[in-house]
Amino acid sequence: MTGGTTTAEQTDQGRFALMARWWRRALAYDGDERDTVRIIGKSTLAATLAWLVSYVALDARSPAFAPFSAVLIMQVTVYRSVVQSLRYVGAVVAGVAVQAALGFLAGPDLLTFVLVAVIALAIGRWHVLGVQGPQVATAAFFAFSTYTSASGDSQRLRALGEIVLLVLIGCVIGIAVNVLVAPPLRYRGAEYGIRSLAHTLKDLLADMYPELAEGVPDQDTTGRWRTRAARTGGMIGQAWWGLETSKESLHLNPRRLLRRYRGHPGFQGYESVLGALERTLYQVAALTRGLDRSREEEDEARGPFLRRYAAFLEAAGEVAEVLTTLDETTLLPQAKRLERLTDDAEARRDDVVEETRERSLSLADPSMPYGILVTEATRLLEEFRYTSRVLLEVAQDAERSSGERPPRRRSAGGG
Repeated sequence: MTGGTTTAEQTDQGRFALMARWWRRALAYDGDERDTVRIIGKSTLAATLAWLVSYVALDARSPAFAPFSAVLIMQVTVYRSVVQSLRYVGAVVAGVAVQAALGFLAGPDLLTFVLVAVIALAIGRWHVLGVQGPQVATAAFFAFSTYTSASGDSQRLRALGEIVLLVLIGCVIGIAVNVLVAPPLRYRGAEYGIRSLAHTLKDLLADMYPELAEGVPDQDTTGRWRTRAARTGGMIGQAWWGLETSKESLHLNPRRLLRRYRGHPGFQGYESVLGALERTLYQVAALTRGLDRSREEEDEARGPFLRRYAAFLEAAGEVAEVLTTLDETTLLPQAKRLERLTDDAEARRDDVVEETRERSLSLADPSMPYGILVTEATRLLEEFRYTSRVLLEVAQDAERSSGERPPRRRSAGGG
């Protein structure tokens, strides 16, 4: 017997460490982990309340419809919960109606089931129902089962009506819990998307400028840069999705009426910044292609030019670094710092242009990389300038809105 740990024990310790880090993130700040805990807790509460109403209060024959519905429409935003509940109720009503109509006309036999299935599946393809389309057939099949097990037309009608009632109860309870218990208000989701893209941009620039300062990069290096720049498309899509979810979280959300959320800078500025970041990443991708071309023909001016260019990219990386810490609570000083750093980047860009003049490097010759690289640097700088101005305007508007609110009364004890 040895004193060391086995592979299985090490695996268990690793899993425990991962779980511990996951829970620390969930408890420390808003993010995916806390959202997961919140949605599980709220879904459990909604399902429990729906079960109590359907099973205990109503003594329903199929009480599971209510908690199932409550959990199904529990979404990341209140608005999405309402939209999905309307579609889900519509799908269930359509499925039950198809079964009721055919059941009473043709009876509960195999041919009726086939007709119910065909019609319900066809209705489920209707684009208005969205992701809830398959629920038409699901509701129709459950309704058929309930219909065949009941005796007498009146009992069958009550059973089918009970399905619709339980679904309505579950949806109402689900929406109520989502509205009343920590309704998700995702102001920080927009910031998170911008931060993620800014981190990608900063890391790429931080990898590029030290290499350029040393001279002409090799093919593997420039190829790696081009690959990394090309992979940003998926991240850009995720960032836009996060922004749209953030904007959606305001609809029908009572928390936005609280004083702490008034005077918020809103999402229009963030949308402009995200668009600028998207264009910036595309400019960097084009820039990496220009650097890849810089290897094709060597000349003695290439090294000094790239060193100047490296200084510009380093200054651009400092601009991106500010965006990695974007925070609405400190937006004004961040916007002012961003403006100063953009001025520094512009000065480094001017040094690049001056280098081409001193060495009489052609910016118009398409066979040489200098013109392309200067053009991409100028476009990159324009996006940074636009971003700094947008954030400064947004921060100033938020400051003015905050200043218009009456000051909070201080307590007798101060603080």
